[in-house]
Amino acid sequence: MNDVDCVRVGHAWTGARGRPDRLASFTETVLRKGADAFLHPSGLRDVPRRTATHDPLTGQVRIGECADDPRNPYPRRGSGMALEPASLGTSLLVVGPPGSGKTERVVRPVVEALALRALTGQAAVLAVGAAGGGLGPDDAYDVVIRIGDPASLHDFDLYGGTTDPDEAATALAEGLAGDIPTLETRRAATALGQLLGPFRTVHGRFPSVPELRELLEGSAAALGALREALAAGGHQAMLRELEARARQAGGGADPAAVLADRIATLDRPAFAGFFATGEDARPFSLRSLGRHPLRVRVDLPERAHAEASRILARLVLAQFNAVTAARTDRALFVCLVLDDATHAVTAETVRGIRRLRSVNAGAVLALRTLDDVPEGLHTALLGAFGCTMAFPGLTTWDGKRFAEAWGKEWVEVREVAQHGVFADQPLTRALHSLRKMATGKAVTTDAVTVRQVERERWSASALAYELPHGHAVLSLTTVAGEHMPPLLVRLAG
Repeated sequence: MNDVDCVRVGHAWTGARGRPDRLASFTETVLRKGADAFLHPSGLRDVPRRTATHDPLTGQVRIGECADDPRNPYPRRGSGMALEPASLGTSLLVVGPPGSGKTERVVRPVVEALALRALTGQAAVLAVGAAGGGLGPDDAYDVVIRIGDPASLHDFDLYGGTTDPDEAATALAEGLAGDIPTLETRRAATALGQLLGPFRTVHGRFPSVPELRELLEGSAAALGALREALAAGGHQAMLRELEARARQAGGGADPAAVLADRIATLDRPAFAGFFATGEDARPFSLRSLGRHPLRVRVDLPERAHAEASRILARLVLAQFNAVTAARTDRALFVCLVLDDATHAVTAETVRGIRRLRSVNAGAVLALRTLDDVPEGLHTALLGAFGCTMAFPGLTTWDGKRFAEAWGKEWVEVREVAQHGVFADQPLTRALHSLRKMATGKAVTTDAVTVRQVERERWSASALAYELPHGHAVLSLTTVAGEHMPPLLVRLAG
């Protein structure tokens, strides 16, 4: 047995002890299958290749060690630094410019650790990044979705696997228009719901991307056929929804035109075989993550279709928040790892991330700079993540925000002031004059003052200019509420 087998069988034994009726079955399975007992559905007992040091028993992955630096507390210097589900459950925000090592030294080890955790039946992981972004080989995952690649075996479900039009409209509106400050997401969700509900009532499915684009653009033929089908079927409630959409179309506050422009970025020849909703569709729903210990990777076409990738990243984040909040069985730890969250963070997703720790879920988001997030969300974003990490190359503006988020501490300051000595006796004055002639300096005495002052743990300039290459400043919080002040970590790898 390897370490993963021991943890997997131990986890199954913990579950069997709570159900006496399962003890006999557990014993029989272990005696019959040995190390293959209670295998992951993939049949694998380990990841293809480990690039980091792991402890499957605790779910920890070592990312480096605390540097021997005066700014680190003395007991911490030289100690190992690891991430685990207890800290990832409060979510992790990683900020650093391209080439600083975010993916190689933090994101990939975390994904690898969660994949090992999934093989023991205790976690599910969703890794999202650019195609060829270094999130691990294909055989390390159960499902790989390559959006825009005709060879992809799986498709992505734009509607998150739900049958509720309002729920589907809420997540889709967040993905399509969540980054537009002048457009209220609630109005966009209402407009989409007024079309998705009637369409599903008539066709028994949600519209595909071309069909949704036609409806949002107000195609007379598409809306007319939908209206006739609703009237013929006696669906008066849905007919009123469609009529309401028709009355609001073309108004100054109508979001349909903006939504149609955004959905048009997905209605491209490169995505012709994707986002299907018919009988021949092969979509993967994120709802499966809440029920099975799956390892899923989504490859986004960032190089050729940057705007479509941003929409899909926002949509994945919105669906993940909705799925984790709605699941009833929260035994599995579910984690989303977004390798590039540029323009993917919105006010609603920040609120969703704040709720993840209460539903046994977490998120790992990597940003090049905090300016990739709307300025009004900077404070809320840093407050929503229990774990934050700053890499070398930050700007002083980003450093200032981290310094404010990490707060201040009381330090002891020793000040030495020199005061001139004035002698009263003639002999003493003569000796002082002789000493001044010999040394060129007046006779002084030192006055030492020791006081407690409050200073920033890490200043903006220190974060911007004093972080050495291969290091990062990391602050951790666990779901139990334990805090660790920001420490300078020398990263492994």
